[in-house]
Amino acid sequence: MKLLNLTAALLLGGALQAQNPLPVIHPQPQMVMPSVNPLKAPHGFILSGMKNPDPDAIRLLRETLSITDEPDALPLEITIEGQAPEPKRSGAYRLIINHTGVYIVAPDSRGLFYAAQTLRQLVQTDKQGNQTLPICTIIDYPDVAFRGTVEGFYGDPWSHADRIEQLRFYGKMKMNTYIYGPKDDPYHSSPNWRKPYPEKEAAQIKDLVKEAAANKVDFVWAIHPGLDIQWTDEDRMNVLNKFGMMYDLGVRSFAVFFDDISGEGAKADKQADLLNFLQKEFIEKKAGVSPLIMCPTEYNRAWAGSDYLDVLGRTLDPAIHVMWTGNSVIHDITLEGQEWVNKRIQRPSYVWWNFPVSDYCRDHLLMGPSYGLDPEAAHAMSGFVANPMERAEASKVALFGVADYAWNMKAYNPESNFTDACRFILPEAPEAFRTFCENNCDPGPNGHRYRRDESVRYAGDAETFLRDFRRHSYNTEAADRMNQLFAEITAAPAAIETSSNKALIDEIKPWLMQFHLLGKAGQTALAVASAGQGEDRAATWQTYLSLTSLLDSMRIIDRTYNQNPYQKGVKTGSRVLTPFVQEIYLQTGRDLLFPDQADQAAAQMSKASILTDIEQLKYQPLKESADQIGYNRLNEVLRIEPGQSFGLAWELQKEATSFSFSLPKSENSGRLFEWSADGKTWTAITGIPADQPRFKLEQIAPEARYIRMRNTTDKQMQIYLYDFTVTTKEDTSIDPARLMYDKNLESVNTLPAGSRIAIDSNKGSSLELYLSGSSRSHIVVEGTPLKGKTKQVLYSGPAGYIKLDKEALEKAKKVELCNEGPDDVRIHEVI
Repeated sequence: MKLLNLTAALLLGGALQAQNPLPVIHPQPQMVMPSVNPLKAPHGFILSGMKNPDPDAIRLLRETLSITDEPDALPLEITIEGQAPEPKRSGAYRLIINHTGVYIVAPDSRGLFYAAQTLRQLVQTDKQGNQTLPICTIIDYPDVAFRGTVEGFYGDPWSHADRIEQLRFYGKMKMNTYIYGPKDDPYHSSPNWRKPYPEKEAAQIKDLVKEAAANKVDFVWAIHPGLDIQWTDEDRMNVLNKFGMMYDLGVRSFAVFFDDISGEGAKADKQADLLNFLQKEFIEKKAGVSPLIMCPTEYNRAWAGSDYLDVLGRTLDPAIHVMWTGNSVIHDITLEGQEWVNKRIQRPSYVWWNFPVSDYCRDHLLMGPSYGLDPEAAHAMSGFVANPMERAEASKVALFGVADYAWNMKAYNPESNFTDACRFILPEAPEAFRTFCENNCDPGPNGHRYRRDESVRYAGDAETFLRDFRRHSYNTEAADRMNQLFAEITAAPAAIETSSNKALIDEIKPWLMQFHLLGKAGQTALAVASAGQGEDRAATWQTYLSLTSLLDSMRIIDRTYNQNPYQKGVKTGSRVLTPFVQEIYLQTGRDLLFPDQADQAAAQMSKASILTDIEQLKYQPLKESADQIGYNRLNEVLRIEPGQSFGLAWELQKEATSFSFSLPKSENSGRLFEWSADGKTWTAITGIPADQPRFKLEQIAPEARYIRMRNTTDKQMQIYLYDFTVTTKEDTSIDPARLMYDKNLESVNTLPAGSRIAIDSNKGSSLELYLSGSSRSHIVVEGTPLKGKTKQVLYSGPAGYIKLDKEALEKAKKVELCNEGPDDVRIHEVI
């Protein structure tokens, strides 16, 4: 039988599949020749072949198979040939399982280790308790030589325990590269890259190097010196000496990062000179050191507007790998894009894929499938590493796909891989976990304009329902399917929390809480939509209030958990499901406010927003809390052309109390801060020192509604935007009673227990009151007759929806609302 790739093998006829179903193997092998009957080994296996086998591979084989010295045991024969079966590369192996035994041929210990990992997935136990293996021949090898991750994100670095577990995961998934480069490690970057690690951290790096070796992973230590490097012999030796310190800790693979910097450190000729020096004086002289890796300053196509890459291509030693993120900072990987950069740097680029990294959207989880990767690009890259989230366990969903893709590109299927990843990572509740992950894929609106598919299985039903809902029609079939989905969402977190992977649960706990509430909100939103089709406005209002309560609970979680300094909060289902709920909520509110003018928009309230003419910032989401608005930290250099500016605008109902910024390592000369009341006429702000990278202005003109920073020079300004924030408070000059008539159900006037308030009423029309309170609330509406002093009770009962007929109102010259219960009552609107 001829050799087949694994996908084809799994699609063989029913008889073959029924008699000998081959377990799914990850990463998928390059070629498989299956047979029909299984191999049974009642007496176990006896090791034979090589004299000094790799201890880590042998340990794994002993954990997987019954290894014994019994004379009736079948042979497990290992041969190290010194060259790979196909093609000649590290990690390749040939695995033959037949009736006489198991035979492994590999060029090196890594190939033997990977063959053992494949056996781990193939072995089964029959009803008699005997180990069985499917009879087959597997010829396997990786498409990409270097495969794994780069811990290169901004934010909290992984813990030591996280990294140890990641290295073990990489071993299982046949990934051989881990690049250590967390941006917030001060001994990797500024200010301490020249200094040795303290004793504790040095001991941890030794542990990581040892664990990496046990899992056949290259531990690559990266240095990031460009923020403050001086192109002097002293700093050249500082880098060399730091490499020596790391070599003494056991590190044998190295990288130099020049990403996200500006100024002197970003010069291509100087970088190449340093790297060539390191190549000659360290990489080539030290024993057992891997090829050097560098990350350029212009690491993506959108930034490659100079001859920077060409300089590297001409002058950089050809042995040095050059990293590349694609056509932009965060982008899918295409063959065309790879070929474009490879011509510039004169070598296959080393892909740094910025997924599932979330340092630009830390209120989201990116736990969807790994797709957008060209299956034809294997020859156009020297390595492929993914930049993960700061949540190590949650990142495994995407990394599972990265491992499959980099090993066997043409067999890679993102959808089936995603399903298998969910089963592998959370076997206790794989379906519930898949439901959670497929609705936590998208980063939301972001400055990189990188979006991911989300809620794919339900997007069609959601849009069908909303399309009919906008026409004031209730699609029962679509509603039933969406209700079923939201029921699954509501139940999923409890099932997921049964997992023994407590580290994963701890990482995603706030999102599990939010996901549960989203499920309940979705079911309630559908109930709101159904109630809104009838004439019972009281029932509609009550379901609307229930949905309001759930959305308020979601808002509390968003403002309580994951309060990092960058993108605070907890967002879930942000591409399909949360907008689905919000649209029903907003449309129902408009229908309640304008029952006879369904197409009339609600009264417009001004909103906080970003104000800029800089393309780099136009899609940056606003950071917003109850009393602050600001920019999310930008993890790249911001380039401001002459006359360009960036700023903030806040609500008319708010007054600014202070303004603060953090623009470290930036060009301060020529910057101008200004405020405006109308966005047209601008006034310079005095009192901000011209040389300060950080400052807080304690007082802003009370009439200000806009603030900005503008480049007043005649050249491009390069700055680091870490913080730009305005603190606000409610404008106390607004009469709370006005909130009862502002055509906004979210703004309320609170009526304390035992108090009363006059209600405006127009003769010749009815009156609708939208109220909320506790179950103990009791409201009385009294009308003072046109003649006489005895008040008439127009309504008495619980707070809720109240409608007063125009006939009763025509006889009253004054109407009052009385709170006769023990709790406050909120008046949302009077119409």
